[in-house]
Amino acid sequence: MFVDKAKIYVKGGDGGDGLVAFRREKYVPEGGPAGGDGGDGGDVIFRVDEGLRTLVDFRYQKHFKAERGEKGRNKSQHGANADDMIVRVPPGTVVVDDDTQEIIADLTKHGQEVVIAKGGRGGRGNTRFATTNNTAPEIAENGEEGVERWVVLELKVMADVGLVGFPSVGKSTLLSVVSGARPKIGAYHFTTLTPNLGVVDVGDGRSFVMADLPGLIEGAHEGVGLGHEFLRHIERTRIILHVVDMAGTEGRDPFDDWEKINDELRLYNAKLEERPQIIAANKMDLPEAEENLAEFRRRLAETGKDYAVYGISAVAKSGVQELLYKVMDLLESIPETPVVEELPEIMERKVYRLEADEDQDFTIRRDNEAFVVDSPSIEKLIKRTNFSTHESVMRFARILRKRGIDKALRDRGAKDGQTIRIGDFEFEFVEQE
Repeated sequence: MFVDKAKIYVKGGDGGDGLVAFRREKYVPEGGPAGGDGGDGGDVIFRVDEGLRTLVDFRYQKHFKAERGEKGRNKSQHGANADDMIVRVPPGTVVVDDDTQEIIADLTKHGQEVVIAKGGRGGRGNTRFATTNNTAPEIAENGEEGVERWVVLELKVMADVGLVGFPSVGKSTLLSVVSGARPKIGAYHFTTLTPNLGVVDVGDGRSFVMADLPGLIEGAHEGVGLGHEFLRHIERTRIILHVVDMAGTEGRDPFDDWEKINDELRLYNAKLEERPQIIAANKMDLPEAEENLAEFRRRLAETGKDYAVYGISAVAKSGVQELLYKVMDLLESIPETPVVEELPEIMERKVYRLEADEDQDFTIRRDNEAFVVDSPSIEKLIKRTNFSTHESVMRFARILRKRGIDKALRDRGAKDGQTIRIGDFEFEFVEQE
């Protein structure tokens, strides 16, 4: 089954905790602190693998969590950093943040990598807090939490040539004739519900990848029919091979079909109108096809567009080889890089960014009898503080006092014994004598 959209959860590994330890060596009196830092958590990294063609694996595994870093060790030894988690994705994958709808990465080249969820930093051990005034601190930090987020993966088919046209014009038949692909073929609309890829051997040592994409109808750019499920894929192709039922077997006018499909492409993405296009006039073995082709060429000339038109019969395989030569020659004459505008490669993105001065990034509000302090940097500090030691608690209190939070609470009317809440952390306000 072809799967071209998936929603998954990713989380970078948490950092390892720092350690409180002291030297206990013979002949070394008052050895001092010896607690090492914790290791960094692993990143979640998406890597492009050209051997993948679908997102089907993400239907069965939707959670990806990197390992956390090791805790710090004694003798001032640093805990080991965790290994990164590598998640393989097919070329053509667009990664979108589910909350902000921001495009995080556009992955097109084999081996391309992007950090989707950054791992947390390891906490500092007590060796890092030694000062001339406090030569034996009992302070160590907890590791930072890794970034977590839900992301949406969208796959756009990476093919050299995209077959477009109304349903039942013979696109799947043409693909089956020129390649080893075996798409489902039937005499009803929307036989093709998902893109089919086939490698076309031109016969002179050259080859290219062709995609048979789901049939279009009017209003597709607004999501009618298969709508965007089709149109997202055509953006990746370097050449559009427009298949037209020249015999009009569905009772439609061939030239009107051609115009309507081009209108849908243009309304979805104006750049598609500039994409090189070849017209395959199919079903030329049926009555009235020759007459319709002459009329088609006349009306095309009136538009001023210089598109090559090749009369073929996919069923009878007539004219197909000449068409393939033309497609291959055109492919070789245009750049191999994707013709759609790509995003710059993103090596690392951070979810949270503190724009305000760290000393001023707090607000205070009342919640019934409690005072609530809203501050991203203080909430982050709380997560990194180990409240099991008295020194760590006193250090936390000093930081609040230095940033002016104590004074601001007092100005808002906080009294001794009242509850103060910062994030999920609650404590009592104590007036200093």
